[in-house]
Amino acid sequence: MKKILCFIALFLLIDAIADAGAARASEITVDLSEPIVKITTGFSGTDLLIFGVAPGEGDVVIVVRGPIRDEIVRKKEQVMGVWVNRRQVVLENVPSLYMMASNRDLNEFLPGGIAYTHQIGVENIRMTPAKAYADVEDWETFRHALVRNKENQNLYHWKPGNLVFLGNRLFRTKVHFPANLTVGTFGIDTYLIKKGEIAAYKTTLLNVRKFGVEAGIYNFAHRHSFAYGVLAILVAGLAGWMANAAFRKS
Repeated sequence: MKKILCFIALFLLIDAIADAGAARASEITVDLSEPIVKITTGFSGTDLLIFGVAPGEGDVVIVVRGPIRDEIVRKKEQVMGVWVNRRQVVLENVPSLYMMASNRDLNEFLPGGIAYTHQIGVENIRMTPAKAYADVEDWETFRHALVRNKENQNLYHWKPGNLVFLGNRLFRTKVHFPANLTVGTFGIDTYLIKKGEIAAYKTTLLNVRKFGVEAGIYNFAHRHSFAYGVLAILVAGLAGWMANAAFRKS
């Protein structure tokens, strides 16, 4: 309840600033309900509130992008009645998460050229095959498969109309982050579109971090990968030996 009251007070403050004309026409104000997403034991996902004020008329688009990384996409083929991985492509510049919010359908106000330049819309994400796979003619088939898998994992999501205006150009939207988040820095790009052009733009950063026991295991695995691997083998071997001993006694 206290946090909700703080949000209401903040909205009222932004409202007063907008009415007074203190915000310049070239600025767009954006804030987050939480600056950090904390991944702890039992983390099952969380909702993030993105809100702000857009000066003057226009439409608002928000794009949330996770850390960029390379992804291996494999294609299964049937060999003698068994499905096996026969082909693969490595795609570069893949956002680990891609969420988009807008007050209406992009086709109604956003020119295709601007959408392409700023990679607004999943179809405009410039993920490309790695150099070793540049000659693969049907690499876009792998791209479509990757996007489809991301959608099924709730990591790629967009829906027009999921951003609303509350009056005096105050806007808000809620983004759900699933449990399978990638740790790192996320970029939240907010665009104000007027007459087919970007009138204002702002990038807000969001940190996703592991805390508690999860953080200790994660940091140890990354800083001492060899020792972590040996320890994992020893633990697995010990568990197997104990299970075998218990089975023989029974």
